[in-house]
Amino acid sequence: MRLEEKYKKDVVPALMKEFGFTNPMQVPKLMKIIVNSTTKEAVNNPKVLDAAQAEIMRITGQKPVITRARKSIATYKLRANMPIGVMVTLRGPKMYDFYSKLVNVALPRVRDFKGVSGKAFDGRGNYSLGLQEQIIFPEIDYDKIERVQGMNIAIVTNAKSDAEGKALLRLMGMPFRN
Repeated sequence: MRLEEKYKKDVVPALMKEFGFTNPMQVPKLMKIIVNSTTKEAVNNPKVLDAAQAEIMRITGQKPVITRARKSIATYKLRANMPIGVMVTLRGPKMYDFYSKLVNVALPRVRDFKGVSGKAFDGRGNYSLGLQEQIIFPEIDYDKIERVQGMNIAIVTNAKSDAEGKALLRLMGMPFRN
């Protein structure tokens, strides 16, 4: 069953019962997922970003934009407006596909995986997750990557509280450990 259908059939009624919502439109839902990867090697070698851009594109199915430094930091040899990373914002069907792939395929492939922390919420129901290496995704061929690179994933919901956001993500398959 596709994740969007599961949300409408199973998650909405469960959340309405758990939080006492009277209207299905009150139930929190996923708004967008932001995948971001920043690297310090991009300061010396801008070609590193091309590889990162290709990998994120392969993982998410959408072309990422190059992010630039906002201000100069002399100790890191960083100038304002220098390209330092890539990011992509997923909405709609691509967002649900990526979430499903993250929860069902990628996270179980993490070494010694016991679940993700339930404490990475921001107070408004949005969840952030950091991954150490991109090779946990099935699209990435281990032999073809030049360097292992991490990424940050921000899952934005329209939940009013962390409890609602956590319940939404838990019912949609996120493996919390606590």
